[in-house]
Amino acid sequence: MFRPKFPEAPTLPAAQVISPSVPAVQHGYAPVCSCQHTAAASAPTHRMVPGFNAGTVAAVVTVGIVLTALLAAVAVTAISVAVAAVVMRSLLSSQRRR
Repeated sequence: MFRPKFPEAPTLPAAQVISPSVPAVQHGYAPVCSCQHTAAASAPTHRMVPGFNAGTVAAVVTVGIVLTALLAAVAVTAISVAVAAVVMRSLLSSQRRR
């Protein structure tokens, strides 16, 4: 009575198999000139340092922003407390003189 009733999982369609009777299309380009060319230099590969990707950079930037904001909040609080202490000291010293 209190057990939930889950809908039945739909059955997935069978995978379609491409028949191997159709050969793969290969594009062979004929050279424009008859001279012998060496293979063109491949594009430079980008070597990534393991563990250093866009997610890591985003995390470091986010942590930097958060820490900077916290430092600014602490600085503003310290300045506010210092101003309040100066005002209180001024008020208390003026009362002693009277």
